[in-house]
Amino acid sequence: MEIIPAVDIRGGKCVRLEQGEAARETVYAADPVEAARRWQSEGARRLHVVDLDGAFSGAPANANAVRGILKAVKIPTEIGGGIRDFDTVKDYLDSGAAWAVMGTRAAEEPEVVGNLSRLLPGRIILGLDCKDGRVRVAGWVEGGALTPEAVIERLAGAPLAAVIYTNIARDGMLAGPDFEGLARVQKASPWPVIASGGVSTAEQVRRLAGMNLAGAIVGQALYKGTMTLAQAMDAARGG
Repeated sequence: MEIIPAVDIRGGKCVRLEQGEAARETVYAADPVEAARRWQSEGARRLHVVDLDGAFSGAPANANAVRGILKAVKIPTEIGGGIRDFDTVKDYLDSGAAWAVMGTRAAEEPEVVGNLSRLLPGRIILGLDCKDGRVRVAGWVEGGALTPEAVIERLAGAPLAAVIYTNIARDGMLAGPDFEGLARVQKASPWPVIASGGVSTAEQVRRLAGMNLAGAIVGQALYKGTMTLAQAMDAARGG
């Protein structure tokens, strides 16, 4: 299981939010490129980068910072936040991203994302950001009626690269992953599943690895130092 450090960008800086709320922000680095370089230097084999302003507005807002990261690091990077159309996906992929993460458009118009994935097989990741069992959209601020399983069903047959499942209530809270929700998504998904939200201890990482998940995105724990990247990677290997 891969450990994937998160680099969230808001206002051009590397930040972490609690439960996705803009008012509950902590700035960890003035330059997100330096944060990305740090995780690469510590051994990360993949990065998760999110344009938070883009997620809230519906269009890229920190594209220059994202491109700076893509230029600065050599490890595969997935980009999310405000990616709603083919041109944005193609721009990020052409800039060096390995994958584009799409959540809002996938929940609202799954046929569009399905068609995009057929044009770019293996390059689109489905983002399922959930609260109270329902997928939320537009930077997590708008509620939806669909369950994650329903979104997965509507994208059946699409050549997606993976699914990222985030329990919003746990994100940035160091409260532990939503193991039950992850198990349901894993059962429903024909694609590899990546855990996100609340991962904070090596024991939790070992439990996720035991579920045969493809990866775990870790943010707050690394930035606050409750777990090092080396400890997380060792736990993912069963150490």
